[in-house]
Amino acid sequence: MTFDQTALFLLFGAVFALLVWGRIRFDLVAFGALILGALLGLVPSDQIFSGFGHSAVIIIALVLIVSRGLMNSGAVELVAARLLSASNGLARHVGLMSVVGAGLSGIINNVAALALLMPLDLEAARKAGRSPGLSLMPLSFATILGGMITLIGTPPNIVIAEYRSDALGSPFTMFDFAPVGLVVAVCGIAFVTLIGWRLLPGHFRQKPAEDGFAESLYSAELKLGDIPEDKPMTVGDLYPVAEEKDVAIIGLIRNGRRIRGFARREPLKSGDYLFVEGDPKAIEAFMGTAKLEFAGSERHKGGITGNALTLTEAIAPDSARIVGQSAFQTRLLYGQGVTLLGISRQGRRIQKRVRHEIIRAGDVLLLLGTPDRLESASNWLGVLPLEGRSTGVIQRNKAWLAIAGFVLAIAAAVTGFAYLPVALAACVVFYAASGLVSGTEVYQSVEWKVIVLLGSLIPLGQAFEQAGNAQLIADGITTLTAGAPAWVTLSVLMIVTMTLSDFLNNVATCLIAAPISVQIANSLGVNPDPFLMGVAVAASCAFLTPIGHKNNTIIMGPGGYRFGDYWRIGLPLEILVLAVAIPAILVFWPL
Repeated sequence: MTFDQTALFLLFGAVFALLVWGRIRFDLVAFGALILGALLGLVPSDQIFSGFGHSAVIIIALVLIVSRGLMNSGAVELVAARLLSASNGLARHVGLMSVVGAGLSGIINNVAALALLMPLDLEAARKAGRSPGLSLMPLSFATILGGMITLIGTPPNIVIAEYRSDALGSPFTMFDFAPVGLVVAVCGIAFVTLIGWRLLPGHFRQKPAEDGFAESLYSAELKLGDIPEDKPMTVGDLYPVAEEKDVAIIGLIRNGRRIRGFARREPLKSGDYLFVEGDPKAIEAFMGTAKLEFAGSERHKGGITGNALTLTEAIAPDSARIVGQSAFQTRLLYGQGVTLLGISRQGRRIQKRVRHEIIRAGDVLLLLGTPDRLESASNWLGVLPLEGRSTGVIQRNKAWLAIAGFVLAIAAAVTGFAYLPVALAACVVFYAASGLVSGTEVYQSVEWKVIVLLGSLIPLGQAFEQAGNAQLIADGITTLTAGAPAWVTLSVLMIVTMTLSDFLNNVATCLIAAPISVQIANSLGVNPDPFLMGVAVAASCAFLTPIGHKNNTIIMGPGGYRFGDYWRIGLPLEILVLAVAIPAILVFWPL
């Protein structure tokens, strides 16, 4: 081997070892390897940072922003919220959540799909009195499987498509992955629904103990909009929705006065306020489902260009300006453009109207407004926002607008009217202009560590291939399977790729395995497409460990999983994937 080949093997070996070790952030490992490769002359100076402008990097960033816009609009909630029922049996619940999770993954990326559905799954487990560990792992695996159906569903598909463009002259299109992906997803979902969750350890079937942590309960006021005269309603008519969303209706306010008792039989009138109690997420969900508003909502409306609103929890210390005063006295709404939606006072119920209640030191305030106004108002009030305790207000009136923009972008890419990154970029611009994503959210939505990882490894992967290392590995695999049919070589490649993906980032695995697959196909004199498809499937299917895929890492804490729990479902699932994917690849992508 030449110096460059030896150095690149050692460099990638060090990268893989550090990624498995996990003590150093993977983006720093990849970027450090890129700089070291440049200093050693392994990466040409004009290509060192070329990976950050690669179309695969751009597509992944844009997909994450589009996913945020779809979630902000409530478009995904239209389907997902229907699944939250404690009356469903566990198998039925797992099946429904898995099907919807897989479907959403093909549209909005598998990490975003899990982020959206996990709170619903946790809430369903709480209401059913069972451990969330029984359903979270099947849901995670289903979203990973669903991501394989489309180009934008998972990063490995994007990497493979763009590598095919570089190597063979044209990329895979949006639905080229669908035939194989659907077969694998259907079989995988059937497995996790009927068998998978039953393979988990017995302690998950015991009733979970209370963890000692609970969301703060807030007393809040929600305003009723126009009520049609031909459809009269009472407070009691909203009880089923309130119970479903875990909100307690504790009173009615009319003409600035609280009506005695719970006012269950009181007819509702336009402009009335419901006095409710619940945690921030529950209040936001109830407000959206019951089509309620809030004090000062007219100041926050801006048509389709209205900015995204956020609920932020903040504690009032002794030195806060608002302590000893009410929100009305400080002119919080009219002076700062922020609404005091609720107050949490150490479990005590607020008796007066929220805006007129005198704030005490130690109160936790539920503030609603745009992110920039919330930051300004918090500084002005002297309150301390609680880290990680913000809830986005879903703009449900823009759901169909968001869906239309996304469908048009995908249609433009599929029909060849626009290059996929351009179509997705146009969708992002449309979402930003319509207020579905704020300027801050555009940057917050992007997983920058993944972007740095990918942008750093692309030039290293190109150097690895150009130095002949990919050919050396390909020759080793073809020698190992010499005399065997080509599908055996494909199987070995997929097993190696799947094993690497279980312990490394799937994007990193894909960048190394993609050139190897093409080299193997060329050595055998067969079509490289089935080998590229094999790598895409194998790199995505990382089910044995919590570190192989981000979704598996996300569920580890909430599900109460140990490192060794994953292989119980993951090992038979990976064997099943290989068993159905290889024949499907050979049928839809003949050698």
